[in-house]
Amino acid sequence: MPYKISGTLSEQLRIIVVKESDWSIESNTEESSGSYEIDSLVSGTKSIVTRSNEGEVLGYGNVIPIEYSVSVNTLWSWGRNDQGQLGLEDLTNRSSPVQVGSLDTWDVVASGHYHTLAIKTDGILWSWGWNPYGQLGLGDVASRSSPVQVGSLTTWDKVASRFYYTSAIKTDGTLWSWGMNSGGELGLGDTINRSSPVRVGSLTTWDKIASGGAHTLAIKTDGTLWSWGRNHVGQLGSGDLIKRSSPVQVGSLTTWDKVAGGIEHTLAIKTDGTLWSWGYNNGGQLGLGDTINRSSPVRVGSLTTWDKIASGYYYTLAIKTNGTLWSWGHNTYGQLGLEDSTHRSSPVQVGSLTTWDKISGGSNHTVAIKIDGTLWSWGYNSYGELGLEDTTHRSSPVQVGSLTTWDKISGGSNHTVATK
Repeated sequence: MPYKISGTLSEQLRIIVVKESDWSIESNTEESSGSYEIDSLVSGTKSIVTRSNEGEVLGYGNVIPIEYSVSVNTLWSWGRNDQGQLGLEDLTNRSSPVQVGSLDTWDVVASGHYHTLAIKTDGILWSWGWNPYGQLGLGDVASRSSPVQVGSLTTWDKVASRFYYTSAIKTDGTLWSWGMNSGGELGLGDTINRSSPVRVGSLTTWDKIASGGAHTLAIKTDGTLWSWGRNHVGQLGSGDLIKRSSPVQVGSLTTWDKVAGGIEHTLAIKTDGTLWSWGYNNGGQLGLGDTINRSSPVRVGSLTTWDKIASGYYYTLAIKTNGTLWSWGHNTYGQLGLEDSTHRSSPVQVGSLTTWDKISGGSNHTVAIKIDGTLWSWGYNSYGELGLEDTTHRSSPVQVGSLTTWDKISGGSNHTVATK
């Protein structure tokens, strides 16, 4: 996992930018900069390996920074906690962010249905919360109220969870799953629950993963999209309503870039910036201007500027390349952030700001981070999942505290987990 350094680099720093695809030299310049992400930082080193924030290019310099500080990521949680999903060693709800332990090495977070998973910078996976189907991956069905290490491996890279199961990708591109499997959502060719991680097939080309209620989506390194699990409302995008217990390719395109799953609907963005949706659509969560279900991907409008997507249970959120935030679907509790409780069947802009950076949907609440590092929330709040020190629902974005250091967020079923 890369560290981030911030500070003044020597003006004599020579940056050679190399294309990650074929390692050819893209540029060879002398630059100075205030921030780089690096793979390692060893005292006294004469060079640093750098990558862009998007991870698209690599480079190295022939001197170390004059001064630097390595960023840390502490873990915080709030909201419902009756199953220990907050990781705070008790079952007490919280209505404002509380730090989970004292460690500052948390990197990736994912919230499921009353359970939570996180990966540290050392590549170790941890889990806690509700566990009746083995969704914690700990080899049993006992719930936990504090983080417990999943196995001994240090190669976990990405993790996703929405409901009663978990999917994860390792640094070697292999895909693993565990937990509830009644609909074949684990992709293991059967419907048997698992309480420990089990490898899905033999491929090493899995790149991105997303979980729905009982269906799973994944994108390979070649840009193909795959799905499996329940499909009674077309959420797999396979053109039918037949459930699958093994990965099946969605169409034949190789241009899929990002994917997100709601309880029974799916959203995806292609490399050309177009947005597509399919599955259940009773509240307009597909953004197609109606409430008709779809069993194959359908393009949402004609824009090519969609950048990031997220989904709540029955609603959808998206950020465009210009930093504007959009929402649609169910809105009973104000989870769309549009100052009312009216459902929408087409994308509607949330306010007029162009500074939204990251977004996550829980069951019926939304959390987002702006480019200035501030944290915002809205929607359902009966358990304090908005982090606003009360249990009052909100129908428009409200800032959580005054900090500007929030980094990653994940909304679960009535609880929220974040790093800063």
